[in-house]
Amino acid sequence: MSVQLMWTVHTLPLWFLVFSLFLPRMALLVYWVETAMAPFHLSGWIPLVAAILLPRALVLYLIYLDQGFSLWFLIHLVTAFVVWGGSGSYQARRKSRAGSR
Repeated sequence: MSVQLMWTVHTLPLWFLVFSLFLPRMALLVYWVETAMAPFHLSGWIPLVAAILLPRALVLYLIYLDQGFSLWFLIHLVTAFVVWGGSGSYQARRKSRAGSR
């Protein structure tokens, strides 16, 4: 497998793949305004609710539809696990500080 095949970006632009790692809601909003998500046939309330509640899951779904299990999919999957796993420890630490006062 060549390196060129690993870095192929199909329909999703590179700016979306990078920007959605850090600010997925903003990336989805800009991408929606720019293309109206026409290539993925996502319309209705489900993508809107997913973009608000679980934007990283929607980004993973879009990458999967576009590229399948690619390097970008794995990078976003690892980022999602890190963010979802780290958010619970922040809340637990915050509650323990409030309870000790």
